[in-house]
Amino acid sequence: MRNEEQVWRAVDERRDDYAAFSDRVWDMPEIAYTEARSAAEHVTMLEKEGARITTGLAGIPTAVMGEWGEDGPVIAILGEYDALPGLSNEAGVAEHRPIPGDGHGHACGHNLLGAASLLAAAAVKDWLAANGMKGRVRYYGCPAEEGGAAKGFMARDGIFSDVDIAISWHPASFSGVNEAVSLANTRIDFIFHGRSSHAAAAPELGRSALDAVELMNVGVNYMREHMPDHARIHYAMIDGGGIAPNVVQSRAKVRYLIRAKDLPELNQLVGRVRKIADGAALMTETTVETQVVSAVSNLLGNSPLERAMYDNFLRLGPPQFDDADRDFAAKIQATLSEQDIAAAHRRHGLKVEPGKVLCDIVVPLENRGTGGVGSTDVGDVSWTVPTVQARGATCAIGTPFHSWQLTAQGKSPAAHKGMLHVAKVMAGTAVDAIRDPELIRRAKEEFRERTGGKPYQSPLPANAKPPIEAMGRGI
Repeated sequence: MRNEEQVWRAVDERRDDYAAFSDRVWDMPEIAYTEARSAAEHVTMLEKEGARITTGLAGIPTAVMGEWGEDGPVIAILGEYDALPGLSNEAGVAEHRPIPGDGHGHACGHNLLGAASLLAAAAVKDWLAANGMKGRVRYYGCPAEEGGAAKGFMARDGIFSDVDIAISWHPASFSGVNEAVSLANTRIDFIFHGRSSHAAAAPELGRSALDAVELMNVGVNYMREHMPDHARIHYAMIDGGGIAPNVVQSRAKVRYLIRAKDLPELNQLVGRVRKIADGAALMTETTVETQVVSAVSNLLGNSPLERAMYDNFLRLGPPQFDDADRDFAAKIQATLSEQDIAAAHRRHGLKVEPGKVLCDIVVPLENRGTGGVGSTDVGDVSWTVPTVQARGATCAIGTPFHSWQLTAQGKSPAAHKGMLHVAKVMAGTAVDAIRDPELIRRAKEEFRERTGGKPYQSPLPANAKPPIEAMGRGI
């Protein structure tokens, strides 16, 4: 039996256990830095698999790591399990039907992401033992990808410093190697302080923090015309100063999310936004303080690992869906727009095929997508060690992520099949790296070339701490 077939069989043997595991995490959606129950589920699975377990990585209570094997190369497989606020939905229905409760939902598929990654690591663990191979495989349970930058804090604190290569994946409409393109970003809170007064009797005595926030927003909006096309700036009002319009607001807080193609460009944009905030404070005779909530680097690709992962995709072929899977996917797709479906194809450099509802191909490695680009804290891992990511088809083509439609598909048979499929790809890639020291050498050589041999520089300030309390409160 070939090595990849052996490790793929280890994945298949756990099929039902890990589908149920993913579903349990789906049933307990927890937002960034509050994933206590989800992390506990991962620890339980790690215990069942006989892992050496470490918890509280980088001072984050919901970050965990399990390790198997001795000596040899260290292969990290990264998982996530945080949900999103306001995106709950019943499973298995093709209509918007939120579940009563806190409103959280797995609208980015991280219940699948964590389960598949742990499954891949467990399969590699079996392969190591069965073949008497030297090597260590680690599963890193990484919380708070959605805005919390947990991997950034973990990378800054050296959690991945002895890793040889890192492997991860993300749910998607299509299966293939992830194109290593993402935007660096940072989240910064701007807190304005003014002076309260009676808005009718003595407005001249007040200095409005809310006015400062509004003037800052106007200034940033004018700046949008004068920044790179791919850069993005978003904001959310965290504190408007209260609900009484007859009081001049003495405090107001706005959170800005600033994105750019890389850290140098990001730093330039951040500097400009800070000047606008200072200007708004000057105009309103208020003061402004800032607090960096999170920050992530852009993704750094690695050609040797991408080729190795693609070879595993080709040996395995695309995921195998059945008529029942396609029937449900068609119902979901009927709730989407033509633009949603076209965007999913563009993202993978594919032409739209009318009537296709689920992936039946492996996206060619040379394909380059077009359209919008997001951000991920995997970027910081990729600047620390050679890193590769897969995309695994788990949903109807065109499903927007961060949508109720994605939540509704999170426990479907198609999602389980896609999860198992990509677990095999990741496990096969890990086995290839352990068996072939030359692959790791080439991956590290390209990593040094791309980084210029310079050590990783975190975009997080040295004094920044994981925003555990703030994110846990939904702010």
